[in-house]
Amino acid sequence: VMDGDTIEALKDRKPVRIRLYGIDAPERDQDFGSKARKFTSEKVFKKIVEVKPVETDQYGRTVAKVYIDGKYLNQMIVAEGLAWWYKSYAEKDRDLELAEKEARDSKLGLWSHPNPVAPWKFRRQKASSRNVP
Repeated sequence: VMDGDTIEALKDRKPVRIRLYGIDAPERDQDFGSKARKFTSEKVFKKIVEVKPVETDQYGRTVAKVYIDGKYLNQMIVAEGLAWWYKSYAEKDRDLELAEKEARDSKLGLWSHPNPVAPWKFRRQKASSRNVP
């Protein structure tokens, strides 16, 4: 498990990096980043997973819906309040939309904070702070 939304699975004894479709988990050095990674790790470590590829991203990773015992992992992470529904990439995934709404309404995980910072904004802020002389 690389982080809350990226895993590595073995296919034909070769590692395949998988970016979980439609979600964006907090970065490691962001609030709930390590919790998201731990949650994902507990769900997939040494488990057989079903990978349903959606596309390949610009980094060559397989972007996929991942299932464990028939349960949609991507949705489970969002439902725990440990990732955002990445609406701009998965606009039509109603399972993720509903999971985020319920997590927000219940103030689970990152939604327990008054103003959680989305990972894409966090990454942008971090990058711009590195570029300041």
